[in-house]
Amino acid sequence: MEEELKCPVCGSLFREPIILPCSHNVCLPCARTIAVQTPESEQHLPALLHPRGPTPAAAAAAAAAAAPGPGAAAGSTACPDSECAAGGGGDHADKLSLHSETDSGYGSYTPSLKSPNGVRVLPLVPAPPGAGVPRGAGPASSSLTCPQCHRSASLDQRGLRGFQRNRLLEAIVQRYQQGRAAAAAAAKCQLCDRSPPEPAAVLCEQCEVLYCAACQLRCHPARGPFAKHRLVPPPAHPGAPGGGGDGGKGAGGGRKLPTCAEHDLENYSMYCVSCRSPVCYQCLEEGKHGKHDVKPLGAMWKQHKAQLSQALNGVSDKAKEAKEFLVQLKNLLQQIQENGLDYEACLVAQCDALVEALTRQKAKLLTKVTKEREHKLKVVWDQINHCTLKLRQSTGLMEYCLEVIKENDPSGFLQISDALIKRVQVSQEQWVKGALEPKVSAEFDLTLDSEPLLQSIHQLDFIQMKCRVPVTVPPVPLLQLEKCCTRNNSVTLAWRMPPLTHNPVEGYILELDDGDGGQFREVYVGKETLCTIDGLHFNSTYNARVKAFNSSGVGPYSKMVILQTSDVAWFTFDPSSAHRDIVLSNDNQTATCNSYDDRVVLGTAAFSKGVHYWELHVDRYDNHPDPAFGIARINVVKDMMLGKDDKAWAMYVDNNRSWFMHCNSHTNRTEGGVSKGATVGVLLDLNKHNLTFYINGQQQGPPAFENIEGVFMPALSLNRNVQVTLHTGLEVPQCVKQPKLPNN
Repeated sequence: MEEELKCPVCGSLFREPIILPCSHNVCLPCARTIAVQTPESEQHLPALLHPRGPTPAAAAAAAAAAAPGPGAAAGSTACPDSECAAGGGGDHADKLSLHSETDSGYGSYTPSLKSPNGVRVLPLVPAPPGAGVPRGAGPASSSLTCPQCHRSASLDQRGLRGFQRNRLLEAIVQRYQQGRAAAAAAAKCQLCDRSPPEPAAVLCEQCEVLYCAACQLRCHPARGPFAKHRLVPPPAHPGAPGGGGDGGKGAGGGRKLPTCAEHDLENYSMYCVSCRSPVCYQCLEEGKHGKHDVKPLGAMWKQHKAQLSQALNGVSDKAKEAKEFLVQLKNLLQQIQENGLDYEACLVAQCDALVEALTRQKAKLLTKVTKEREHKLKVVWDQINHCTLKLRQSTGLMEYCLEVIKENDPSGFLQISDALIKRVQVSQEQWVKGALEPKVSAEFDLTLDSEPLLQSIHQLDFIQMKCRVPVTVPPVPLLQLEKCCTRNNSVTLAWRMPPLTHNPVEGYILELDDGDGGQFREVYVGKETLCTIDGLHFNSTYNARVKAFNSSGVGPYSKMVILQTSDVAWFTFDPSSAHRDIVLSNDNQTATCNSYDDRVVLGTAAFSKGVHYWELHVDRYDNHPDPAFGIARINVVKDMMLGKDDKAWAMYVDNNRSWFMHCNSHTNRTEGGVSKGATVGVLLDLNKHNLTFYINGQQQGPPAFENIEGVFMPALSLNRNVQVTLHTGLEVPQCVKQPKLPNN
C-alpha cells in the first residue's frame, strides 16, 4: 500500500495532499514546485512576478541550483518552505510560488526532469529569449501539469487554494506512519546470536532483513551479489523526531468537521452529481450549484462505498487467481528443468551410439536444446515478473481502498471515490482472458531423427513440430445437416472443416437472424463445432451461417441453413423457479402444494409472439380452495395467489364461479366453476395481444385481458387441497363454444 501513499514528484509520503482536476494527488509543496507561469507581457506582471535575476543566464543558473541533485534523499521536498514563502507568503505563496526564478517561466528547463519516485514531469517550453511582447498583451496565466497523466490545469485567482485538500488520504498517511513507527519501536537485529539482540542499524530493502552494524559487515557486505542492495536506516522510534509519533491530533476523534471551500462557516451537507463534489446549503442557494442535480451526502457516500466494495471483490478474485497462477508457473519451471535434463540425457545416449563422425554434430544439437530450454525459462521468468508486478500493484490498491472505506468522512470519500472506482475497474480489466495462462509449455517439441545413413550425419537436425507453411485465413466450414435439429424453441447446429485443411483454425463465429428476415447477429464465438441456441420464438423461421477465423483473419461464410422452430410448445412445470412449498411429480407435469396458503409455479417455456394453448387437468379438489390459472413474468411474487401483483394475469375459480384478476383487481365474475376431473384451458394469443380461458372446452367469459405485450410464462397458483396435471403440445382450438354470459 505504501506506493499509493507516496507523492509522484518527491517520492515521499504525502504531505498536505491536494486533488488535481484529473483526480491524481500531489503534495502541496511539490505543487508549488511544478507549477508554471506563462507570461504574456512583462509590463503587466505584478512586481512580485518579475524574475529576480538581471539576465536570463542568471535565471538559468538559479534554476540549475534549485534543481534537486541525484544524491538527494527520497524524503526531501523539491521546494523548501523558506523558498515557497519567499515571494511574500500568504495568498501569494499559494499562487504557485510564482515569485521563484526556477518556476516563473523565464528560467532554463531541463528537458527530461524526473522525480525521485521515477515519474517524468513534463516542463513547459519557455518563450525564446528576447522575444518581443506586443503592447497591451493580457496578464500572465498560471497552470500546473499533473506529473502522472501530464494533463495541464489552469488556476484561477485563488491559486493552489482552489484545489481541494485530500483529507482522507492525509489521515491514512498519518495512520500508516504511526503504525510503521509502532512496528519499528522493537526493531532488533534479526541475525544476532546475542541475547537480547542488538538494536537494528540498517534495513535491506531487497532482503527485508534488519541488521546491526556488526552483523551487517559480517553477513551483508557491500560487494558481490549484495553490491546492488539498498541499505536504509530502520524506521525511527515513535517518540523520536520525525518518527511519525502522534505529535498532533490523531486520525480518529477530535478531527474537525470539513467545511465548504467557498463558505468557511458551512459544513458539507449535499453532493452535486453534476460537478461530482460535496457542497453546502449556501452553495445551493447562491452558488453555481443552485440548478445542478444534488443528492444527500450520506446517501451518495454509501452508494459509492458499495460500488467500490463491489469492484474490490472482482480484483480480489483476480488476485487470488494470480497467486494460484504464480504457483503454477513455479511448478512449470521445475518441469521444464526436469524435462530439459531428461531430453539432454536421451540425446547424449543417441549421439554416443553413433559413429565418431557424429560427435561434432552432437555439440551443435546440445546447443539447440539448451537454447530452447533457456528461451522457455526466460519466457516463464518474464511472465512471473510481470504477473508479480501486477499482483503487487493490485494488492497495494486493494489495501489502500480498504483503508479509504474505513474512513468515516463522507465528503472526503466522495472527493476520491469516482477515481478510485475507475482505478479498481481498470485494475480488474488488466487480468484479461489469457493473462493467467502460461505462454510456453513444459514439453520440448524437438525430435531427433537418427535413421539416416552415415554419410548424412552432418545434415542431422531437429524436426520441430511446428507449422512452417505461411498461414492464411481458414476455408469455408461445412454444415453437418444430419446433426442440425430443432426442439421446441431451441435449435442445434453442427459443422466441420473440409478434409485436408492445412490452415489452422482458432475458433468459429455462428450468426443467426431475428427469425423475421432481419439482420444477422453473433450468437456464439468459440472453438466448439456444436452449438445449441435456446429462447427463440415458436413457429418462426431462422437463417444461420458460420465462419472460421485464425491469426490471419476471418474466413468466408458457410452456406445458409434454414431452421423452423416448433409450431406448438412442449413444456413442464419448472422446479428451479417454483416456490419451495410446491411439490412436482410425474416428470414435473403434476403439481400440488405442502401449504394451505397459495403458492405459485411457472412453466419452463417463455412466449413473446405467436398463439399458444395449454390445458390443466384438476386431479384433486375439495370444493374449498381457489386455484388460479394464467400467465406471469419471470419475477412474479410466488408466495400469494396468482394475479395479486402486477406481474401476473390470471383467472381464479371455485366450485361455482370464476373471476379475472390482475394487480389485485377482480373483474368479470362468471358463473360456472371447477370440480375434480375438470379441465381448464389457457389460450395466449400474442398476435392479438389477449388472453382467453376455457373450462371443459367452453370459453369462460369474454377475453380476459387485452393489450398485453412482452415475455410471458405459463403460471399456476394452488394450495394443498388441489392437484393439477399439465398437458402441452396441443393444437389451438378452432371451434369455440358460445361463451357464458358474465354475471354482473
